[in-house]
This record gives sequence, C-alpha cells and structure tokens, in this order.
Amino acid sequence: MKTRSLSTVITIAVLSMPGGPAFAQSFPTKSIRMIVPFPPASGLDTMGRLVSQKLSESFGQPVVVENRAGANGMIGSELVARSAPDGYTLLTGTSSTHASSPFSIKNLSYDPVKDFTPITAGVTTTIVLAAATSLPVNSVKELLEYAKRNPGKLSYSSSGTGGALHMVGEMFKSSFNIDILHVPYKGSAPAITALATGEVTLSFNGTSESVALAKAGKIRILAVAEPKRYIHLPDVPALAELLPNYERPPGWFGFFGPAGMQQTVVARLNGEMVKALNAPDVSDKLDQVGLTVIGNTPSEFATLLKRSIELYGVAAKLAGVKPE
Repeated sequence: MKTRSLSTVITIAVLSMPGGPAFAQSFPTKSIRMIVPFPPASGLDTMGRLVSQKLSESFGQPVVVENRAGANGMIGSELVARSAPDGYTLLTGTSSTHASSPFSIKNLSYDPVKDFTPITAGVTTTIVLAAATSLPVNSVKELLEYAKRNPGKLSYSSSGTGGALHMVGEMFKSSFNIDILHVPYKGSAPAITALATGEVTLSFNGTSESVALAKAGKIRILAVAEPKRYIHLPDVPALAELLPNYERPPGWFGFFGPAGMQQTVVARLNGEMVKALNAPDVSDKLDQVGLTVIGNTPSEFATLLKRSIELYGVAAKLAGVKPE
C-alpha cells in the first residue's frame, strides 16, 4: 500500500479547509438568509428578491429573503453584523445603513466598515422630491414661494432618521433656507404612502416607490434630486437646474456579509450576484423602477463605501445634521 507524500497530504488538507477552493466549490450546502433591513415593497426589497431568486437557481439551495425593518435599517444590519461569517447570512445594505448613519445616529450599534464584508454594489438609486396633490404647487419654484409664505406648515417624509433621504431633505432645506418638518418612517414604502394619504405634504424618496403613484395621480413629482434629469422622467427638472453647484452624495444598494468571511466564498457570491444583476430579466425590472445596475468587485465596493462615508460627512456638516 502506497503512502502519500507530505506535499499530497498538505494539499488535501488545504483543499478541505473552510475557505479553501473545495469549500468554495461546494458552497452553499444549505439555505441562505438574505436580510432586507426595511419593509417590503421598496426598491431595496425588489433588488434583494430578484437577486435571491437567481441565486437560488444557481446554487440549487433556497435563498430566503427576510424583512427585518426598524431603526432606519439598524436592526437588520446589526443582525447580520453579529452573525457567523460563513456566507449563510447576508445583507442588502444601503448608503443609508452604511454611509450616512454614522453622522446622524447616536450610538450606532455596528461599525459600517469593520463589521461587514462588502460583496458587491448592486445598483445606484435616483431620488425625487414629490408633493401631495392637495398642496397648491406644481414646481419647485412655487414650492419655495409657498414655504416662504407658510413657514412651519410643510412636512416631508423619509425612510428614517439619519438615512440618505433624510440627509437629502436637510440639504434641500439648508440650500433654500426654508422651514420644513422632517417626519421619519420605517422605510421608503411607508414614507411615500404617507404622502399619498396626506399625512405629510412632501417626500424625498426613490423612483421605485414614487413613479407608479405619480402616474396614478396620487402624488406629484416636482424634481429629481440629482445633478441631471432622470432618463425615464425627461420632463421633470433636476435640482441642479435650480442649484448649479448641487451634488448629493451617492445613493446605492449593495450586498454585504459579516466581517471575516472567507475570500473564496466572497468571490463565489460576488460572481453569482454580478451575473444575476446583469441578467436581462433582472436588469430590465430594476431599470423600470429607477435602479441602475453596478455589479462591481468587492474591492471596488469597499472603495465606493469609503468615498460615500466621506461625502455624507461633508453633507451632514453642510445641512447641519447631527447625531440624534
């Protein structure tokens, strides 16, 4: 009986170690949890479910979406941060949960960088400024005139205190020196519903939540809160047309795991996620709700995250946003 050489034994051991090539090839061997830290019916939820379905097909294992909403995404994000770094608990994070929250939420229960493994940035988002149909304005100019005449009578909804939508709203108030009350909700879907039902008069929200309601005549989109017009709303002006130097920090949705994940598993997840995002039936549906596919590498996503945190820090100072 032949004995194995030392090099052969070492090779077999390495291949069978957690995180080795053999482990990555066999991953996953059980169902994966995909945590969405906001309620259903949002753009983030749409992205998470579309990609999860593709991953289920590719892996031959269920990828189950769980909505763990609350505290502007902090509850679901913390759940993932405290999970085992084995690739079986993942997060659909946002520029709110990972870039703006450090500047607006006291005692944030996780470190957006140290407690997570970036896998890929999924999509960029487009934000709009929408008004209730009961509000007698049809443009940003008319809105500003109304706000000056009626200080303190306007309110705007966002997906939660400290989120990207809240930050954009405060930047808008600061830029035009107007008084509008911020009303936070537990996600973008309830925030835009509050506008449609008249609980608030304005909302900063994503196109994925807003366009359908606008087409149904339930809300009125006054502007795109972006440097340029949105391709699917060509007649709606961009805020940069009123504020020549306007630039908001980047808005995105992406996929994370807990810190300390094996790089081979990260690479496998990244490859399948990027493939899923670029599948025509997925990218087309994302485009229809105002989400543009990114699908980059883990290192590129880490760079985007770092830059986003820097820009939200600047925005927080400009808008006078402080942790609360």
